[in-house]
Amino acid sequence: MNKAVLNFCRIFVGILFIFSGLIKANDPLGFGYKLQEYFEVFHMPFLSGMATGIAILLCVFEIVLGALLLFGFWRKQVTTGLLVVIIFFTFLTFVSAAFKVVTSCGCFGDAIPLTPWQSFSKDLVLLVMIVFLFRNRDKINPVTNHAGWQSALFAIVLTFSLMFSQFTYSRLPILDFLPYKVGASLPELMKIPAGAKPDEYLIMYNMKNKETGETKVMSDKDYLKTEIWKDDNWEIIGDPESKLIKKGYEPKIKDLQITDASGTDYTKELIENPYYNLVIVAYNLKDSNEEGMAKINAIALNATEQFNIRSVLLTSSSAQDADAYSKRMKLFSEIFYADAVPLKSMVRANPGVLLLKNGVVVNKWHYNNVPSFDELTKMYFAK
Repeated sequence: MNKAVLNFCRIFVGILFIFSGLIKANDPLGFGYKLQEYFEVFHMPFLSGMATGIAILLCVFEIVLGALLLFGFWRKQVTTGLLVVIIFFTFLTFVSAAFKVVTSCGCFGDAIPLTPWQSFSKDLVLLVMIVFLFRNRDKINPVTNHAGWQSALFAIVLTFSLMFSQFTYSRLPILDFLPYKVGASLPELMKIPAGAKPDEYLIMYNMKNKETGETKVMSDKDYLKTEIWKDDNWEIIGDPESKLIKKGYEPKIKDLQITDASGTDYTKELIENPYYNLVIVAYNLKDSNEEGMAKINAIALNATEQFNIRSVLLTSSSAQDADAYSKRMKLFSEIFYADAVPLKSMVRANPGVLLLKNGVVVNKWHYNNVPSFDELTKMYFAK
């Protein structure tokens, strides 16, 4: 019986760690953004600049640990490593859940979003399994005792996980789980369907009795139902507060607003353009790759001159910084502004490019693999 439980825990934990590592390695930049949230929460902003590198190392570590557990190699070191990792993440998810500091842990990237309490529950189950594996580590049988084969398999897994993470970082995620994926209709994803229920709120009043000094909090419904407003001894103190009691329908794209430097909203005009539209995304111009931006700028210039295709640059940098950057880089595209959060979701690159037509994402590219103008012409513009 113990042997069957041991094998189940070993296989389950091993596969889950590999799956978790691969999902995050598919989008290391996105995982890096999530780590930056944690660094801010724990007052470690000095690590933010290294977030992507740390993200890649954590992904590789998860994949390698999971694979070695399945292989049964180096039982003591592997189970100890798993125990340290799960204790750390259990603490992290508990803090996130209890203090509501990070709304999604990013355990499985954007593929399977989990609430903090769901993440914490998952980690508790894993903690029990890993403690069991640690206590019974001597009973784990390796698939081979040959030291050479063990080293070779370890090297293969390590090399694959490093190369996979580097590939997705320097290109784009192989599987895109974000709302701005190729084929997505942005206007449709921003709509709230007819009849969909909105969020439900209660207005909460802070009440104080002028005679007794008693205080209490009550909703607007109770305020009217009890007719406490008729009692001159009770008064509302401070400003009323809204309390969410039931979450309504939420569109997949809810935070995209594109404006010019003066604040005029251009969201509808830009994303519903019925013609081809090149959207260059550089959420932070200070950290954008200038060689990549120069290449994209040349493509945008040719596309406009030869096919009258509109090109725009979206950034969350200040108008002053954007203007200085545009002059220095001799940018051709119009510049518009949006919050960094949706821009980071649009394309995992700084800069990156989306090709839109009638609000649909026709394709998108990392600055490292943007097609040449001739290739774009052949694939899209000349058709």
